[in-house]
Amino acid sequence: MEQKKLTELTDEELLQEAKKQKTAAVTNAVLIGFSLGVIFYSVMKNTFGFLTLIPLFFAYKLANNSKYKNKELEALLKERNLKYK
Repeated sequence: MEQKKLTELTDEELLQEAKKQKTAAVTNAVLIGFSLGVIFYSVMKNTFGFLTLIPLFFAYKLANNSKYKNKELEALLKERNLKYK
C-alpha cells in the first residue's frame, strides 16, 4: 500500500493523521522518559558504558523523528482552517 503525501489527504484523513500524531507524541514521550530513566540509573550505579549509549541514541532518534512531520501537519491544518480538538 502506497502512502499518500499530506497535501493529497482529504480534510477527514488529515484530522485522523493529526490524531495519530498526537498519540505517537505521547508514546514517544513515555519511551524517551523510560530511556532517560535507564541512563540515569546506569550513571548512578557507575556503570557508564556502551549499554548506556543505546538508550541515549534511541531517545535522540525518537525526539528527532517526529518534529518534521508534525510541523508540516500543523501548517497544513492551519492552511485549510481545520481545528483539531
